[in-house]
Amino acid sequence: MVDLSQYLPILIFLIIALGLSALFVFLPMGVARLTGAHNPDAEKLSEYECGFPAFEDPRSQFDVRFYLVAILFIIFDLEAAFLFPWAVTVFDLGWSAWIGMMIFLGILTVGFVYEWKSGALDWE
Repeated sequence: MVDLSQYLPILIFLIIALGLSALFVFLPMGVARLTGAHNPDAEKLSEYECGFPAFEDPRSQFDVRFYLVAILFIIFDLEAAFLFPWAVTVFDLGWSAWIGMMIFLGILTVGFVYEWKSGALDWE
């Protein structure tokens, strides 16, 4: 027969984690209701991430600049993701890795200058 008492600490941990998770989710909502901070108005309920109302005619035109900025953010975020591991091991990898990263950064810099000059970063 299997001794299930060895799993008791895991069960206690899961119960505590579930309780804390529920506390961190529902306690701020309850405090906001009680203190009056929960006061939705048209400005609070408006779209702030996508740039256009979510439930309109699907054939309506919308501004593409939001998506361009988002793509640029992802590109430069990936640059940072490649740069950190390289920076940690650059002395072990030698000159070829350093030259390769400088070429990579040069290409990204040329692309950034092109985007800047073409006006992709201007928000009117």
